[in-house]
Amino acid sequence: MNGIPHLTLDLDQPGVNRGHLVVPGGADCEELWLPVFSLNKGEGSRLLITGGCHGDELEGPIVARRLIEWLPEAQTCGRVIIIPVLNPPAVRAWSRNTPIDGLNLNRVFPGSPDGSVTERIADAISRLVLPMADTVFDLHSFGLRWDFPPASTTHPIANADLMAKTLRMAEAFKLPVTLLWEHNDTPGMFDTWAHSQGKVFVCAEFGGGTVGSEALAIYEAGVRNALIALELVEGKAEYPIFRQRKSSQTLETRSSDELKSPAPGIFEPRCSVLDEIEQGDLIGILHPMDSLSAGSIDIRAPTASVVCAVKSGMHVEADEAVAMLARPIKF
Repeated sequence: MNGIPHLTLDLDQPGVNRGHLVVPGGADCEELWLPVFSLNKGEGSRLLITGGCHGDELEGPIVARRLIEWLPEAQTCGRVIIIPVLNPPAVRAWSRNTPIDGLNLNRVFPGSPDGSVTERIADAISRLVLPMADTVFDLHSFGLRWDFPPASTTHPIANADLMAKTLRMAEAFKLPVTLLWEHNDTPGMFDTWAHSQGKVFVCAEFGGGTVGSEALAIYEAGVRNALIALELVEGKAEYPIFRQRKSSQTLETRSSDELKSPAPGIFEPRCSVLDEIEQGDLIGILHPMDSLSAGSIDIRAPTASVVCAVKSGMHVEADEAVAMLARPIKF
């Protein structure tokens, strides 16, 4: 490893500051310079906004750059730190994982100063930037393979007080869905580490499909709503229009709510996100491609629920997820 991680700007300096988070190089690659924007207007909420954790989810970096354009005039107090791209090698390669070491940045926190490049990025964020914030918005999207509504998400947290604060913050985005998501693959996730440090962390999942202007407007409006809730900017929060409706619902989904393909084939969706379905309703059809004599297979809802995500029509392997169901949360 060459050097130690460091910032080229003082995050405590009042006003607008721009600089870089420098991630040391190693045997696998040279050092990385991650652009950092800081706006410090004194007392108030301390917020970190990040994008580009996964390189194939580009809505986050775009919305982060939009915020940098208007925050200096709009922010009234507190401190906001924005890192539009956490993983530059993955973004350049349009890859979920870092192409250099094959690791998923959102599974290696808190990282390691002596690890591979993905672990060094996580270490630099964990040590130098995360301690400067009380709240984190990590901007993601579901990518091209899924249809998914704009949503603010969090995972179950053992600390009941932190869970309640986090869920209220997620609801403040006023996106179509606030999702409490039970997820088996949580070790090493950015939010899991931040929660262990007592931080309020909301992952904004900015829908699925291609990047479009209408979707970006919804995502930016959701983040603005959350900034208003933190009293960092003034204004009236409003529900964004999604599919001709202004509404939001708080749902929960469990690992058992993930529906999987029973065999290889082309998945044909027969439902849309936010559809309310009953037990036995048709979610989609799996069409085997290796035999003309093999019949198509219906995939049906095991229980009454709401369609939270559905895979775009594509070839899937056996046991690959094709849909995710959810239901209104019960406190």
